Amino acid sequence: MKNISEQIQSWLKEYVTDSKQKGFVIGVSGGIDSAVVSTLCAETGFPTIVISLPIKEKVGHNLSLEHIKNLCDKYPNVKSVEVDLTNTFESFYNSVTHDSDVDNLSMANVRSRLRMITLYHVAQSNGMLVVGTGNKVEDFGIGFYTKYGDGGVDISPIADLMKSEVYELGKYLGVTENILKARPTDGLWTDGRTDEDQIGATYDELEWAMRYLETGILDYATCPDIDRQREVLKIYTSRHNANKHKMNPIPVYKIDKRIYEH
Repeated sequence: MKNISEQIQSWLKEYVTDSKQKGFVIGVSGGIDSAVVSTLCAETGFPTIVISLPIKEKVGHNLSLEHIKNLCDKYPNVKSVEVDLTNTFESFYNSVTHDSDVDNLSMANVRSRLRMITLYHVAQSNGMLVVGTGNKVEDFGIGFYTKYGDGGVDISPIADLMKSEVYELGKYLGVTENILKARPTDGLWTDGRTDEDQIGATYDELEWAMRYLETGILDYATCPDIDRQREVLKIYTSRHNANKHKMNPIPVYKIDKRIYEH
């Protein structure tokens, strides 16, 4: 993991220098992805602002505060900010109409979009870049992120790493055991549901499906049961296809220039 860590840090340094920005802004959720990304940014030596953005949260918020404290104690270039968006979220909720179960998902995505707005406000106010925390399975496999929410970033340093690789990098970087052992969650729901609860498959299984579809090689050690293999592939392909609108460039209608000839 040392080489990967150094490569990413080098890329971050080069990108922020070329873009003539001062440093990095990262939203810290209490999960492994944001913990790894914020540590990598801190390691560059460039000014780094880590932000906790609670919305009616306890467990994830406590983990984020623990990680932020560790970063601030270790790195003099790290500054912490906490912005409680609970009142903002509730005000928005009370300002719009609500109907059906689809509304629950919409409001979950509102949480992510409010956080994105806040990150960009802090970043622009300080001349910095918003750094994404998505991994390869989430960003390019099943599209497990909010469009114009946590998908709205300037740079994405770990989007070519599988979730398992992010955990390995986290261990190398010294991320706390509490975060390494915490079950992954997007922090958009109040009922404590995890990513696995929402997706119906573990990240190891999703990685298995992604690799199988890319290489055609079956890894029976990760997913030995044939029926489970079929189920995981169905989950993966269904989510991948449904979320292509997030992963593909925005469609643009191309005008037939011959129209100007008439």
